[in-house]
Order: sequence, then structure tokens, then C-alpha cells
Amino acid sequence: MSDVLDQTVHALAQAARTAAQQLARTSTAQKNEALRAIAAALRARQSQIFAANELDLAHAREAGLAAAMLDRLALTPKAFAAMVDGLNEVVQLPDPVGEIRDLKPRPSGILVGKMRVPIGVIAIIYESRPNVTIDAAALTLKAGNAVILRGGKEALRTNQALAAAIADGLQQAGLPPQAVQIVTNPDRALVRKLIANPQHVDLVIPRGGKSLIEAVLAEARVPILKHLDGNCHVYIHRAANPNYILPIVENAKTQRYGVCNAAETLLIDAEIAPQYLPAIGLMFARHGVEMRCCPQALATLNATEGIPSHLLKPATEEDWRTEYLAPIIAIRVVTGIDQAIEHIECYSSRHTEAIITDDHAAAMRFLREVDSSSVMLNTSTRFADGYQYGLGAEIGISTDKFHARGPVGLEGLTCEKWIVLGSGQTRQ
Repeated sequence: MSDVLDQTVHALAQAARTAAQQLARTSTAQKNEALRAIAAALRARQSQIFAANELDLAHAREAGLAAAMLDRLALTPKAFAAMVDGLNEVVQLPDPVGEIRDLKPRPSGILVGKMRVPIGVIAIIYESRPNVTIDAAALTLKAGNAVILRGGKEALRTNQALAAAIADGLQQAGLPPQAVQIVTNPDRALVRKLIANPQHVDLVIPRGGKSLIEAVLAEARVPILKHLDGNCHVYIHRAANPNYILPIVENAKTQRYGVCNAAETLLIDAEIAPQYLPAIGLMFARHGVEMRCCPQALATLNATEGIPSHLLKPATEEDWRTEYLAPIIAIRVVTGIDQAIEHIECYSSRHTEAIITDDHAAAMRFLREVDSSSVMLNTSTRFADGYQYGLGAEIGISTDKFHARGPVGLEGLTCEKWIVLGSGQTRQ
């Protein structure tokens, strides 16, 4: 069995490497043609794709898949339209491949600079979300990389239907269908062999739950670009604009629960907590959000008429470090910005944090000192997203510091090499 898996992985990776070599020399126009053709193929195959997704959802419900995973698996008409729009937006993005920067003359007469080039072969391991399949195909293709996609078994039928559309588009544009390969074998041993194969795979990107990413971290021998979880914070500073507080907190937590950029912890200065916490608590109660509170927050909210007692619980140490992906939020009253930053430094997953304040000095301090991949002022953490950042689509969020950080779009799927231009110089 091991020999069969070895042969399968070798065949996948070798085909991807060959395709990557062709993509590296493919023009921007041809890559854009392929993206438009994939978008057209998706529309042509829409009914088959939705039928496949319904089958996946039915099997996932029977298997008792968690609500957050079902939400990610579901392909709605709106989500389908967003996938197609995402392809067309990537077409409009500048192609980073071949870009030369910082070309400088040296005393010897040579010119030294950097050129942006594809990474090569990328493996992406992910769960549930069908949109990842299309986003990954679009971004890796435009950046000149071949990609091996291994989605969760819960989305197998959907991904196979999407793969057929991708293959149609690539062939129509004259590009090898092996540029985007979707692994249909559910055997996890295949993934383990793939990510331990640095001679064939240049980068692995895990997208999914913490357990999946930890498993990849434990077994990969290929460089990894990842974030473990999204324990995101909203901090209400004593100088917060009253008109911003409720809309931002409500959006950051309740717009969608099962996403990595939803707020999981609310921090509020003690000076203003009695004034604003009751309204915040009532808002969360309307949404059915359970509040796990520090003693001071719990006392204030217990005294607020209209908040059901079953939605109020004392916070444990574990609550401060938990990504709930559910209608649950941790709430802590802090003495000021020092304690807020200290709390975030201790418990944050380095994904996204936001401060609400009209105090310029406090805002600049928070933006400088909070060590997360996205740090925001007076807006919702839900904006931590490649599409919202103008990347067209994203391959994921990176909380690493090398080589990409935050939402990863086209540029994050390339690297740089030094180039030297001469006119006959020799070193003396």
C-alpha cells in the first residue's frame, strides 16, 4: 500500500512540476484567458456543482458535522456568484511575475536588483469550504504556480465538480490541466507523504481547524504558510466614539460566527464599562450570544435588565485563549490600554485585533505595539480578508512573519530572486 501511495504522490508532484515550468513562462494574457474560461465553465456547470454540494451537505449532516463546518461547506447562490466574481477580479489584478524592483548601479558598473518569480509547486490542505478550491486555483495560476489541492472528504463531490470546471477552463486556454490537481483519495497517509516531499513540493498551505494545521506542522518537511486559529480581540478604549461602539462590536462578532476573523474577546476600559456594557450585553442577548465574563463585567451584566441569566457565565482562563467559532464571546474589563495590550500579548493568536478610540496617541500606540498580522482602528475585525484588502481573493491568512503575513494574495504566492545586469564586467 505504501508503494502505491508513493507512486501516486510522485505522479501528482511530477505532473505539477512539469506544469509549473510551463506556467512560469506563460504570458499574463494567457493566464487571464484561463481564468475567464474557468469562470465560464463554472457558470456552465452550475447545476451539477450545486447538486454535488447538496449531496455533500446531506452526508455531512448525517455524519453529525459541526454547525460551523456545515456553514463553511454550504455553497449558496451568493457564494457561487462570489467565486465567479473572484476569478474575474483576479484577472484585473496586476501580474506580479517578472516585476523588477530596486535596480541599482554598483561601482563595478553592474546593476543589481530583485525580480518577483513564482514559488513553483504549492500544496494546499483544507477543510469544507468549496470557495477555497476556486480561490486557490485562481491565485496560484495567476502567480505562475502549479497547485495540488486536497480538500476535506466532506466536500469531495463538490470539489470534483469544481475540478471539472477548472480543467475545462485550463484546456480551453491551452494550459495543462495538471496546473490544478485535486486529490480525491481520502487516505491521510497520502497527505503525509505529500507534505514530506520537499524535492517535489515548494510550499504547503494548510487551511482549516487547529487540529488539521497542527497535524501538518508536526509532519511537514516542506515550508509552511499558516495560521493556527483566530482569537481576535476588539478593545473599547476610554476615548471611544460612542457612535462606533455598538455597530463595530455587533458586526465583528455576529455577522458570521464560523470564520477566523470574527471577534472572540471583547476588552473594555473600566472607566466606561458601566456606561456601555449594558447596551452591548443587550445586543448580544438579542443575537443569542453567550457571554463569558470577568467578575466586573459579570456584575454589570447581571444587573442589566433584559439579559437572560443563561447567557451570562464566569470566564475561565481557557476562555481568554479560545477561538469559539460560535455565538460565544469572552468579555473582560481592563484598567486601560496597558492592560489591554498585555492581555492581547498573552492570549492572542496574532490574527486580527481592533481598537475603538478617538485618541490619536492611543490609536498609534495600539497599531505599533500589538503584534498581530492585521491591527485595526475604528472598524470591524471582519475586514481582515483578502477581498476586502483589494487582493481580489486570498489563499488564507498568515500569522507567520516569513515570507508573507496577513491575508495572502498574489504577491504572497511569489518570491524574489536577485538579478544582476552587466555589460562585460569582471570582478577584480
